[in-house]
Amino acid sequence: MSKSFQAFREKLDAEHKWPSLYMFKFIVPREKENEMYETFPQEKWNWQIRISKNGSYSSFTSKINADSADEIIEVYQKAHIIEGIIAL
Repeated sequence: MSKSFQAFREKLDAEHKWPSLYMFKFIVPREKENEMYETFPQEKWNWQIRISKNGSYSSFTSKINADSADEIIEVYQKAHIIEGIIAL
């Protein structure tokens, strides 16, 4: 695991008592929406989706109950493969 993910894990563990509710927010180019749904199916994630004013981007927001910091990091690692994604 990279140093940045290790530092992130430490921060998550300091700020959360597991299990904990955690909110994910990703912004993706509109043409990458299908990749988001393939990687993170709507049935499990119950995404709230907003389209940008100019229609170029979609924001995906979801809250999940996570059992550990590693579970959170795993989601970010999976999301990282989607070209153009921005994680907030």
